[in-house]
Amino acid sequence: MFKKLTLITLAVSLLSGCASVPMENQSLSDQAKAFPTPSQGNSGIYIYRLGGLGTALKKDLWIDGRCIGETAPKVFFFEEVAGNMEHKISTESEFSPNEFTLKTESGKNYFIKQYIKMGLVVGGANLKLMDEAKGMKEISRLKMATKGKCSN
Repeated sequence: MFKKLTLITLAVSLLSGCASVPMENQSLSDQAKAFPTPSQGNSGIYIYRLGGLGTALKKDLWIDGRCIGETAPKVFFFEEVAGNMEHKISTESEFSPNEFTLKTESGKNYFIKQYIKMGLVVGGANLKLMDEAKGMKEISRLKMATKGKCSN
């Protein structure tokens, strides 16, 4: 009985708690949400997370093995990368990172949604490339997190 109660308490806390991460100032967030054209020769990558399942979970993000930051619900990151190249986008998950390769085009912005999927005990994360209009609309309601701090 005690084990069942412990598991139920853990599950409820994972589903209903609220994680937080350091945030950028409003001015930087607003500048990024203007969706400027990336610098010459570069591409822009927006990675964001909405609310929903696993609000108590924070998950790391990496581009080409470099820490972008830790996500929480309702935050986004923006990073410029070299254009016309392949980049590995990764997120921390239940047992191992989930990743995919994104072939970028110079001068273009890309929008990647991170979402939580609940596993047997804890939640894992995954990434999905979104179309520009949907990505811009969803990011317009979010706040920009501070880059560079990952748990792993």
